[in-house]
Amino acid sequence: WVLETACEQITAWADRTQTSSLSIAVNISALQFRQPEFVQQVLSALSRTGANPKNLRLELTESMLVEDIEEVIAKMTELRSHGLRFSLDDFGTGYSSLAYLKRLSLDRLKIDRSFVRDILADSTSRAIAQTIISLGKAMGLSVIAEGVETEEQRSLLTALGCHSFQGFLFSHPLPLDQFHAFLKGFAKSKNPR
Repeated sequence: WVLETACEQITAWADRTQTSSLSIAVNISALQFRQPEFVQQVLSALSRTGANPKNLRLELTESMLVEDIEEVIAKMTELRSHGLRFSLDDFGTGYSSLAYLKRLSLDRLKIDRSFVRDILADSTSRAIAQTIISLGKAMGLSVIAEGVETEEQRSLLTALGCHSFQGFLFSHPLPLDQFHAFLKGFAKSKNPR
């Protein structure tokens, strides 16, 4: 249902200038990803809705990489060949091998909120965030920090080289109609007339 709804929303946004380039990220559970029909389910949802696959980002967690990495790579490669993009969520909190990381068809790493939460007071969290940012740059991956709640966290992450953020500093989760109003307000604040 979540995947289908995300694809429907991508299609609904496609004709609007303000929303046509927005992507929607969908968290995929390890159980869901391991289903034999998973790739076909994703491709069918895209086909039924007419959604642009480049505007759909599937977020995987490191725990998925523990079992049958070859299957994970094969499914990612097939979906990526259709234009889908992938993020590795909660990066740095699991036990995945960096050798696996270089074989995955990723576009983005996400700095886990536990590191962001402590980034101002804990030098280890700051060092881990910096390492993830550096690793992402070296691998040609974008990096996004999740759980950004204060301007101080955002400023420090920017200084470290991270330029994409998500968190309560920007907005709490919103119903769709409130999200559209938020976007309009955001656009007006960026382009006052």
